[in-house]
Amino acid sequence: MLLEAAGRYRATVTYKQLAEAVQESTGITTTQLTPQWIGDVLGRVTDECESRGEPLLSSLCVTVQGSVGQGYADAVEHARGTRPDDPDDHAATERLSCYRHWQATGLPSDGGTALRTAHFTHARQARTSKPTARAAKPRTASKPTKPVPEPKPTRLCPRCFTQVPASGVCDYCD
Repeated sequence: MLLEAAGRYRATVTYKQLAEAVQESTGITTTQLTPQWIGDVLGRVTDECESRGEPLLSSLCVTVQGSVGQGYADAVEHARGTRPDDPDDHAATERLSCYRHWQATGLPSDGGTALRTAHFTHARQARTSKPTARAAKPRTASKPTKPVPEPKPTRLCPRCFTQVPASGVCDYCD
């Protein structure tokens, strides 16, 4: 499934899709939550790619938000000896290497560009951006102004950086 994704420019596979494919192809099923075992599978994929001198196919496996999470960083560190500072930036570059290595259909003639998903980039910016001072607008007597509610902060899982549901339990890590 990961090789198939590597053959299509900008294609990715979700953890859920990969987990279902692994269970179907092996005939081995589990009642364990996917995050409890899929990291081991992707770690082995990473080690195998590294042993062959190939780009890391594990970079093609993402959450529905487009993040690879800390498990990817763990696998890269195990395989290459160095831990990426930003796993998602590293994975974006590695995905591009996969598309180039496996000559993906749809790959532009200029070789393409590394790309993070827009949703995930926005969530990271929201977490790291600092508020800026704004100039006060003069109020006019003719138009009453309505108070604008403050946007609620998005709560993100500290391990995989996906949005945590109202239950407070990450669907991918807990």
